[in-house]
Amino acid sequence: MTSALGFTWNTAVLPAPPPPGRIDRALFRVRKLLSEFVFDVTWLEDNPFTFPEVQTLLDGITVGGHRISDAEQVQNTAKAWRRLVALVESGRFVLDKTSFCELHALAAFEEALTWGRFRDGAVYVAGTAWQPPAAETLDAVFDAGLAELQALANPLERALAFFLFGALQQFFYDGNKRTARLMMNGELLRHGWDAISIPAARKLAFNQAMLRFYDGRDGTEMMAFLLDCGGYPPVH
Repeated sequence: MTSALGFTWNTAVLPAPPPPGRIDRALFRVRKLLSEFVFDVTWLEDNPFTFPEVQTLLDGITVGGHRISDAEQVQNTAKAWRRLVALVESGRFVLDKTSFCELHALAAFEEALTWGRFRDGAVYVAGTAWQPPAAETLDAVFDAGLAELQALANPLERALAFFLFGALQQFFYDGNKRTARLMMNGELLRHGWDAISIPAARKLAFNQAMLRFYDGRDGTEMMAFLLDCGGYPPVH
């Protein structure tokens, strides 16, 4: 299904949404696993920090032998996750442009050409033939896609589709996949469901599947991949 989002998917891959869970429990898990979640994100970005080094840095201890920019990416990722938790906990997380840009401003601070607002120039996705939309169309693309997302009855489907929407349309100069995953997890967490992180060990599989998604604009494989990473029950 779908048109305004720019891709299709087979709903048969999706399990029935779990019943609403305890938001406090889901947020507790994120806080408990914050170092792991941050490491997974930054490792996907080719950041050389190891998991123990991420733990050390987030404990407030300087780690030597790394570029300042790599350390800042780790810290910015943690700040974005903490902000997401605060938004969900206070009931202020909304699947909208405001939340999207607020999280991007933290996750891509001083890393993207601009942060916290949609790009005003062209971007390209390396390794694919996909050309993201022109900058002047981004607001209209987002509004149309968001309307379609909000029409989805299954919040689990809506969360996964938002990630793919943000990754495909490239609303920012950089940090698109990172920020779109935060939005996906905000939608999951506000229903009391566990956040989804892409394990560092599955980096190659993730990158390969994303390239196939960009070229074919079929989100079925990526949705199944994300559900598996999150431990959601498979569909038989």
